[in-house]
Amino acid sequence: MNAPENEKEYRELMARIEVFLQKATAGKGFSGLTSEEADELAQLSQLAENYEDAIPLMPIKMPQSLVEMIEFKMYEKRLKQREMAQLLEIPETRLSEIIRGKRRINLEVAKRLYTKFGIDPAFILQHA
Repeated sequence: MNAPENEKEYRELMARIEVFLQKATAGKGFSGLTSEEADELAQLSQLAENYEDAIPLMPIKMPQSLVEMIEFKMYEKRLKQREMAQLLEIPETRLSEIIRGKRRINLEVAKRLYTKFGIDPAFILQHA
């Protein structure tokens, strides 16, 4: 048995695995498989896992503006706008205005974005 080298071979491998899974589902679970079938299923499953692990993950789109970066950090840390404002030590309305593009950040907010959220100062300066 060889590892799949492309999507087509992977699908064929998964079809073979499905046959064993259907047999196990129809029978007494995996104890309904013969030892040879169980061994082959384990080998096929390992080949499938190796193929899946080799697939690169979809790249994450990097924020292109300071607003996108703030929203990304809020998502990353699972913060609501109110919580983000508290951590930045600014009123919630000011953060809302920053996010809507109605207000620019000041030096103090820029420092807090860096110290509390690790946003690169060069990124902040470039997009402020």
